[in-house]
Amino acid sequence: QTRSFGSLKCRNLHGWQLASRGGFDLRRDSERLHLPTLLPPTRMLRILLCLLAVLASSVRGFASGPVVPGKLAVLKGKVAYAPAQAPLAVQQAIWAVNKIQSKPYRWGGGHGSFEDRGYDCSGTVSYLLHHAGLLDSPSPSRGLLTFGEAGPGRWITVYARKGHVFAVVCGLRLDTTGTRAEEGPRWRPDVRVPRGFIARRPKGL
Repeated sequence: QTRSFGSLKCRNLHGWQLASRGGFDLRRDSERLHLPTLLPPTRMLRILLCLLAVLASSVRGFASGPVVPGKLAVLKGKVAYAPAQAPLAVQQAIWAVNKIQSKPYRWGGGHGSFEDRGYDCSGTVSYLLHHAGLLDSPSPSRGLLTFGEAGPGRWITVYARKGHVFAVVCGLRLDTTGTRAEEGPRWRPDVRVPRGFIARRPKGL
């Protein structure tokens, strides 16, 4: 049912009718009609900022980082540049690993938490996969023997065996094995022959 108030026509909502006297008061009549009342701008801004903070905290990896054209990552110093043609999840994983390049090797590191003072081999690969959105909790090397699907991946390949694991990401090797001074989570420009390792890939990557 519709009622007219001067030039304003309003439809009857939930059985309520607007009184013609005094016109329509938003704060008073919205309660009667069960209509939402507009929040003060400052409160709306606070709610929006809280929502943005929650959204930001839920995003894994890093929003941006260095990029190079093509499909292969490039190592400049200790910083890996993600290929522009790689999926965003892969790029974010590369940028995230850049942040732990100075960390030392630490047996068991990266298993109690993805953020740690140092990392072992499986903790390093778990960190990579977590920031690609592929792992919710760290995995030991034996757990990565059955990770994803069998065979090399297009962007990420995990090479696992009993006692050790490393990964190749867009052509760069992520490994904790090197000279004693360089042990720890590092991008390695040289190729490691994966003899004795099982190749696993994330689904779709």
